Amino acid sequence: MRIAMVSEHASPLATLGGADAGGQNVHVAALAAALVRRGHDVVVHTRRDREALPDRVRTPDGYEVVHVPAGPPHEVPKDELLPHMTEFGRHLLEDWREQRPDVVHSHFWMSGLASALAARRSRVPVVHTYHALGTVKRRHQGDRDTSPRQRVAVERLVGHEVAAIAATCEDEVRELLDMGLRRDKITIVPCGVDPDLFDVAGPVAPRSAPHRIVSVGRLLPRKGFDDLLAALPLVPGTELVIAGGPRDLTTDPEARRLTAVAESLGVADRVHLAGQVARADMPALLRSADIVACVPWYEPFGIVPLEAMACGVPVVASAVGGLTDTVVDGVTGVLTEPRDPRALGRVLRRLLADPSRRAAYGMSGRDRVEARYTWDGVAARTELVYQSLAATGRLAATDRMAVAR
Repeated sequence: MRIAMVSEHASPLATLGGADAGGQNVHVAALAAALVRRGHDVVVHTRRDREALPDRVRTPDGYEVVHVPAGPPHEVPKDELLPHMTEFGRHLLEDWREQRPDVVHSHFWMSGLASALAARRSRVPVVHTYHALGTVKRRHQGDRDTSPRQRVAVERLVGHEVAAIAATCEDEVRELLDMGLRRDKITIVPCGVDPDLFDVAGPVAPRSAPHRIVSVGRLLPRKGFDDLLAALPLVPGTELVIAGGPRDLTTDPEARRLTAVAESLGVADRVHLAGQVARADMPALLRSADIVACVPWYEPFGIVPLEAMACGVPVVASAVGGLTDTVVDGVTGVLTEPRDPRALGRVLRRLLADPSRRAAYGMSGRDRVEARYTWDGVAARTELVYQSLAATGRLAATDRMAVAR
């Protein structure tokens, strides 16, 4: 099967940890590679964000990356990319006229818009994965939401136009239904993890305290790092490592703010901001932890808990979004209410005092990953969605798109 993936801001070749580089980049890269292993021809279309990038690149994993010249050839915050999606869609259409894919899989709402615009002319079925929803972001961030004002309306339009939606978790399905989208279009296909890279066995990063908690993510307030800092006084003898952000944190405003918070709480000597950690070094860091904490205010899915579970490390996570699917409370870790540092501190202290329970959670987490969340398994489920469209002949983009234009 010839598969075209569209990921307008999240290149599978990007270095992780920047403002707009995270889970979606991992998802697109790993899914593309797994689909190639299953015998498919995969091309990923992403926006050219540097002048020197080649037009097309064949990756070691066998899929091709096309750098689409839509907008200026330099980094642009993703919330400013919407005006360039019509141009992006035109380039997709030109590419697909030369070599028509059997199916298009768009990732994130702007990719869905560009893909639907191109698919209407090329008559190619589109599967869409949102990765995050504007309704959820607006609910939690309010006036701090920097998304374009059209985002929610476009997301709803994309959901009506595409042939199928690959939702990542049950919570997302509920949100999509509340948006008025059809249930028969939606299939749950979760994110995954590489169980060979993230394994129980392997190097372990050194540590300097009796216990260690590790948390990983972009340095954004919604990731809940403040709550971990506020919980740390309740967890003596424990260091906290926060991995994420740029390689050099000295000029990063969020890193400076978190450092100031740690100093005000009297825990700065037990907090280490690690900055950007290379993906190859991440398993060793996770294996060095007694607990991996993932406590955002909200989270569409969250790949880090899966990576920790694959390494056999128990997870303490907020009971939000996709985390309620991946982390089984009392089996692979503990779910807590978001934004409650005192409750979080109590959970962390109790779990650190119980090595047998931590070991049991770690073993159960690894078992759960192998049963449900390997990328090869996720690719097989994604393939079934593609095949169902080919079997029924359902196409994307109805005449409503002409009205929207």
